Order: sequence, then structure tokens, then C-alpha cells
Amino acid sequence: MNNNDKDEIILSTLGHTWILDLDGTLLKHNGYKSDGTDTVLPGARDFISSIPDKDMIVIITSRTTEWETRTLKFLRENNIRYDHIIFNAPFGERILINDNKPGGLKCGYAVNCERDKWNGLTVIESGEM
Repeated sequence: MNNNDKDEIILSTLGHTWILDLDGTLLKHNGYKSDGTDTVLPGARDFISSIPDKDMIVIITSRTTEWETRTLKFLRENNIRYDHIIFNAPFGERILINDNKPGGLKCGYAVNCERDKWNGLTVIESGEM
């Protein structure tokens, strides 16, 4: 990643798995509680739409399953694509551990962004595998 105010990652042309937090990353943090409704953060919908269909999107949230039906309905109505969603995640850190391919392809990334502010992540496919 570069040292600008926006993050950039360069990926292979292989399929990818995106693991995205829900509250504070895609949607306003706890807006469903404080405002009575969810709000998609500016830029988040465009980013999700830019993820190729061949890629998998996993959303993770600390929301309890009490909010599952309402959350899934909101995501559907707002065209937020995902393949899997995990509820009841702990509130603490999320850790990704993955191996690198023998040819040198780095297979794990982590991007931290400021709460309730989409960080403008730029994704570039390198053409390498």
C-alpha cells in the first residue's frame, strides 16, 4: 500500500475473497440503533459494485441475529452484494492469517479505515498470477 491518504492494493487476476466489516465500514456505525435505520456510507456501494462477480464477498458484523432479518432486507433493498454474512462476531480485532503462494503471490491483506468514512481504497489487477 502507498503512503497517500488513500490505500492502494495490487492484486492478481485470480478470484478474490473480500472480508468486509459492516458497521462503520459499509454502513454508518450503529445507525440502525441511533437513527432507527441504516445508512450506506458514501463510496461503499460503488466499491462493492466494482468487485468482480467472480469474487466472493463475506460481510462480518457484531450485530446479533436479532437484527438479521432487518439487516438482510436493508442490504437487499440497497443492492449491497454479498455471498455470506456472519453475525454475532466479537467486538474486538479481526485477524486474517493466510499463506503466500510459492511463486511469491501475497495472499493476505488488511486495510483499516476511519470509522464511518470510506477510505477510497483503489484496487488494481496486475495481470500476474
